[in-house]
Amino acid sequence: MEKSAKIYGIRAVIEAINSKKDIDKVFIQKGLKGKLIGQLESLIRKNKINFSYVPTQKLDKLSKKNHQGVIARISPIKFFDINEFSEIIEKSKIPFILILDQISDVRNFGAIIRTAEVSGVDGIIIQNSSSAPVNSDTVKTSAGAIFNIPICKVSHIKDAIYHLQSMDISIICASEKAEKNIYDVNFKRPVAVVMGSEQKGINKSVLSLSNEMVKLPIFGKIESLNVSVACGIFLYEVVRQRI
Repeated sequence: MEKSAKIYGIRAVIEAINSKKDIDKVFIQKGLKGKLIGQLESLIRKNKINFSYVPTQKLDKLSKKNHQGVIARISPIKFFDINEFSEIIEKSKIPFILILDQISDVRNFGAIIRTAEVSGVDGIIIQNSSSAPVNSDTVKTSAGAIFNIPICKVSHIKDAIYHLQSMDISIICASEKAEKNIYDVNFKRPVAVVMGSEQKGINKSVLSLSNEMVKLPIFGKIESLNVSVACGIFLYEVVRQRI
């Protein structure tokens, strides 16, 4: 899967974008100039594709092939835009959504997807940039669950939250700084649970938009849980209340 998930060369990547391939990320060699690379950069920005400028050594590590300074990583799944995602959510009796604010570890991401799928989450929203890639490791860690749950990619988590709130979906942010306990929250309503990144937690600008901030009770000396474990506890509290 990993070999077939990459496209090499400027023209090949331009063609992939124009043919609407689901591109996870584009790597461009630093300092690369020319009309063709300018065309590629314009296409990337127009289509809001995640990209980064990297040294030649990084590209050589990604592939031994003649990459011409550009490599695109193709996603093994189709990503939904917010409008397509909304149509799916509207079919749910009581919408149950998971928002991941820049979860960057592939294995955490895969484990979360697996738990989300088995706990009945209707769909997952991730940010286009600073999120873990969807690759063979993600697929493997999710035990294939990634193929069974809609994943929506957005430019900014905040915009997705505004959209969900317009659909009367409450935004519940998981935060260690919250005063309210998870077990004191009503999850028998349309909700979107927000989990933050491994290092920084939920972005302050996202927290400010939440309808409620809640925390897990911690009784040991260690003050936090792995994000995939914490997410599993949150999701199954929703399940417990709705059964």
